[in-house]
Amino acid sequence: MNGDLRECAVEVEGLTKIYDSLVAVDDISFAMYRGEAFGFLGPNGAGKSTVVKILTGLVAPTRGEVRVLGNPVSHLETRRRVGYLPELPTFHRWLRAKEFLDFHGRLYGLRGLLLEKRIKEVLAEVGLTGRENQKLGTFSKGMLQRIGLAQALLNRPDLVILDELVSGLDPVGVRDMRELLRHLKMEGMSIFLNSHQLADVEVICDRVAIINQGRILKVGAPAALFKGPTVLEVRVDQVNAELLHYLDSIALSVKRDECDPNSVLVEVQDEKEAAANVASVVHACGRSLYSLAPLRHSLEQLFLQIIDGSID
Repeated sequence: MNGDLRECAVEVEGLTKIYDSLVAVDDISFAMYRGEAFGFLGPNGAGKSTVVKILTGLVAPTRGEVRVLGNPVSHLETRRRVGYLPELPTFHRWLRAKEFLDFHGRLYGLRGLLLEKRIKEVLAEVGLTGRENQKLGTFSKGMLQRIGLAQALLNRPDLVILDELVSGLDPVGVRDMRELLRHLKMEGMSIFLNSHQLADVEVICDRVAIINQGRILKVGAPAALFKGPTVLEVRVDQVNAELLHYLDSIALSVKRDECDPNSVLVEVQDEKEAAANVASVVHACGRSLYSLAPLRHSLEQLFLQIIDGSID
C-alpha cells in the first residue's frame, strides 16, 4: 500500500466510516512509520476519535484497509504489541494502583516476577512511585492520566496510541509526559498521538496528519508543510527611507514591524543567499545590524491556516 521503503507501524488506505447518514471518515489514506512519533490533528468532530477507535479495533470500518504493525487490526498477537490510552479513561475506582496494573498485565499475558518488575518500572516512568497501594478513586485527574499511560506501556508495546495524553495534567505533568514520550521515541517506540496540544505535538512528533470533516488535508513534517517565501526579521539601530529603498530592491516585499520601530520584515525566496545580501545592504546604508533571523512558523499557525483554507 505504501511506496516508502521504511516499515510501517500503521497503514490506512481508503478508510471510510459511516454512521447512518453521517460520514465520520471519508476515504482517507496515510502511513505512519516504525520508530516515529506521528501527530493526528483536527478540530472537534473532525473524525480523529473514530480513526483511533478503528485502529484499536473498537469500531469496524465501513470500507477500506487498515493494518497495524503489518497485520490486520483483528490480529490477536498484534494487539498484544499495542498500547492504548483513551481520551477519557474510566478505571475501577476501588482498585489500588498495583492491582489495576496487575489486572491489565495479566490481560497482556504477563505473569509472576516479570509482571511485578514491569509494574515497578512503569510506575517509575510515569512518576507514580510510592502510589502502588493508593486506590484509584483517590487519584486526581492528572494522576489518572499517569496511571492510564502506565497500563499502556506495561507490555512494552511496539506501538502506543495516545488520545489526548496531557488532558488534566498541570504544567509539570505536561513537561514530564513530553520528556517521557521523547525518551520512548529515542528507544524506538512508535507513538501515535491524537492531541489538541499543538505545542507538545510540535516538540514530539516527526510528522503530522491534519484531518477536518472526515478528510485528510495534509500529511508531513510540520516544517515541510509550509509553502511560500521566508520572512527575515531585520533589527538595526535605526530604520530610515534609504534602508527601506535598498532592501526593497533585493526582496519580494519589505514592511516595518509594527511592534518594533527598529525592525523590518523582509520577505525573500532564498533564505541563505538573501540573508547575506540583507546584511550587505544594512552595512552599505551605514546602519548597525543588531539581529537577522527568519521568522519561524508554529504548528498552531500551520494548523489554523490549513483548517481555514488559506494553505492548499
